Amino acid sequence: MPSLIRFLVFCGVVVGLIYGAMLALVLFVEPTPREITVRVPTERINQQPGGATTGDTAPTIGRSD
Repeated sequence: MPSLIRFLVFCGVVVGLIYGAMLALVLFVEPTPREITVRVPTERINQQPGGATTGDTAPTIGRSD
């Protein structure tokens, strides 16, 4: 039984240290905001209407022509 109590106390101390480290990070570390630029490929901007590329035809579903 004493080894179980010692193990539980050890786990409690480890959890307390982790919780304390997380609390210290929240209180003392201030993130610096910065501007972010994201490049969008021109293929995504200049798409054909309807999403089809030149020469493609829309598939027909359920027709057996």
